[in-house]
Amino acid sequence: MSTHDLSGGGDVLDRVARFAQRAAVAYGCPPASTVRLLNVSENATYLVEHPDQGPCVLRVHRLGYHTGAEIESELAWMDALRAEAGVRTPRVLPAPGGQRVLALPDTENAGDAGAELRHCVRFEYLPGTEPADDDATHFAELGEITARMHRHSREWARPSWFTRFSWDYETAFGARPRWGRWQDGIGVGPAERAVLGRLAEALAGRLARFGTGPGRFGLVHADTRLANLLVDGGRVSVIDFDDSGFSWFLYDVGTAVSFFEHQPHVPELVDSWLSGYRRVLSLPAEDEAEIWTFIMFRRLLLVAWIGSHQAAEIARQLGAGYTQDSCDLAERFLSGGGKE
Repeated sequence: MSTHDLSGGGDVLDRVARFAQRAAVAYGCPPASTVRLLNVSENATYLVEHPDQGPCVLRVHRLGYHTGAEIESELAWMDALRAEAGVRTPRVLPAPGGQRVLALPDTENAGDAGAELRHCVRFEYLPGTEPADDDATHFAELGEITARMHRHSREWARPSWFTRFSWDYETAFGARPRWGRWQDGIGVGPAERAVLGRLAEALAGRLARFGTGPGRFGLVHADTRLANLLVDGGRVSVIDFDDSGFSWFLYDVGTAVSFFEHQPHVPELVDSWLSGYRRVLSLPAEDEAEIWTFIMFRRLLLVAWIGSHQAAEIARQLGAGYTQDSCDLAERFLSGGGKE
């Protein structure tokens, strides 16, 4: 299982908060700025405020999750989407020397030459609120925005140095799964292991048959939850491209219903997502027939994620109940021949 250095509880987060304060100063923020934790997931995100400057957002990266080149690649796609696809993304605010990504020693001892380097990025602050997860109108909007990102992904001439990881079956559930093993999820005992094992086997077969041709597999956001949309009046912004990488385009619809895939209103929300998507791109019937394959692919990934991120607030809230609901959902999926 991969280690997650931000999941160590209060002492670790206190140390990372002090790192964030130093990083804010390195980005040119006044030393007296307040640095307030907004969220902890793969990274820790902070709101940085000072009366003499507008607010900004500082993302402090988990050690070892991305290289500097991978982060620069993420930012390059965000820039291109904003400039070329009409997708509103936060602008990067560089350090005084022009660096967009800083790699700073993860130590409070200035003389510690052997300290690991932790990456961080500063973004502009975008106002807005997260839409409700039962709002079909916003799901249609999300589908349309996702299609614009997919269209751009297919047409964009990526820089020669561009590099991002992949979300395929091997990286999700293989020998070195990125978010840990689903078998180590909270509440996974022998009965749960049997059901979810049958699900994993079914997913492997369906995804192998679906294939990774260029019309089906490419650069995607990979975390298009409503939590990563900010609605401000009539403007919608897309944030948090940290998991962006190469995967099936339909993985994005699976991520759209993350953590509540088992709720009864999800099929209606998926229909709304599709209605928005089709405003921009067509979706072949044989692709649409596999939507629940990707919802279940994401669901099993999240069982693993919760097991390896137990200090995260949402992981603590969902716990073993999420695993049990996953088993129930898997049984319906398997008995329905690949449909929920």
